[in-house]
Amino acid sequence: MGKLLADITPLRESPEFRRLWLGSAVSAVGSQLTLVAVSLEVYRLTQDSFYVGLLGIFALVPLVIGGLLGGSIADSHDRRRVALLATTVLWLTTGLIALQSWLHVGNVWVLYLLVALQSGAQAINQPARSAIIPMLIRKELLPAANALSMLVFGLAMTAGPLLAGVLVAWVGFGWTYTIDFASFAFVLWAVYRLPPLAPTGARSKPGIRSVIEGFRFLGTRPNLRMTFVIDLVAMILAQPRALLPAVAALMIGGGEATVGILLACTAVGAFLAGLFSGPLGTVRAQGTAVVFSVMGWGASIAGFGLVVLLAGRAEGETATPWLLPAALCCVLAGVADSVSSVFRNTILQAATPDHLRGRLQGVFIVVVAGGPRVGDLLAGGATKLLNEGWVLLFGGLLCIAGAWTASKLQPGFRRYDARNPAP
Repeated sequence: MGKLLADITPLRESPEFRRLWLGSAVSAVGSQLTLVAVSLEVYRLTQDSFYVGLLGIFALVPLVIGGLLGGSIADSHDRRRVALLATTVLWLTTGLIALQSWLHVGNVWVLYLLVALQSGAQAINQPARSAIIPMLIRKELLPAANALSMLVFGLAMTAGPLLAGVLVAWVGFGWTYTIDFASFAFVLWAVYRLPPLAPTGARSKPGIRSVIEGFRFLGTRPNLRMTFVIDLVAMILAQPRALLPAVAALMIGGGEATVGILLACTAVGAFLAGLFSGPLGTVRAQGTAVVFSVMGWGASIAGFGLVVLLAGRAEGETATPWLLPAALCCVLAGVADSVSSVFRNTILQAATPDHLRGRLQGVFIVVVAGGPRVGDLLAGGATKLLNEGWVLLFGGLLCIAGAWTASKLQPGFRRYDARNPAP
């Protein structure tokens, strides 16, 4: 049983990684509290879902710009200092979100501005933090470290939204935001305790030229490029998120509660994959593992679509028994996505030269943030021709075919060996 559970060797061997991981675990739950609470506050102020949807736009634009520029900054300066500054901005922005609630400002545009600032700071913080990890632990421990990070992600995505709903109803928005503000103290402490972590190798000045240099390098490294391509295949062709409200309202039943359950089940899958990630550290054919994980994601979404088709029409506030197999498909999708993420991130960290690691992590953030939104648009548009069940089924099958085709066009990716991390 011990070999199945998450490998905690990185936590034992590296005090710096242990502090960073513990700080991230606490702040990740707090960040989910604020993310959900802001959505609830915007809806309370406007009574309009359109304005809630605008939050995504105000978060996405700074995330894309900040992710690319943040990567070049992380490759040009001491990464500890970059992460500390970005985390401080995140902390202060969260404090301002709490303050506007305590002062009863009641202005949705203030929230949009603060969310944009927070997203931009997060986009600068994440490449620096991700580039720091390989500097703290041995290369062979990267899969275990990334699996531990997915464990935190799954826990935060499961517990955070549930706690947010309870706290907003119980103590209000001000205290909910204040809890997140307090949680940032843990990650600030963890980053502050890190040693200086200047990138090794040739450095370039941060800016557009540096970003272009990163893209130029990526264009000549097929294995690294494939980690982005195959993730876009999964997120664009088989993204179910935009279809869940209609599925819950018209097919499975249960309305908003069903949507919450299905989203939580995907997060539970990520948590379970992290909890039982012990065997992942022994996998050497990590490229092949990514391909089959993405195909597993596609199969899970196709299975979800089949469940929806079999469920037929079931409008009402009470969920039908079809919720159980649908939830199982979402759990399996979460497991597959988590395993894919662990190995894609490991390949990116291990095969990228240190002086370029921040920039490629910035591209990683853009892909992870942008791909699902394109997938939402494609899935929503496809419902003009097909019902949600068929969109999910065909999307899952196309994902399987797309992943397999991409691996055939780039056979070297299937031969990628963790013992010789060729980019």
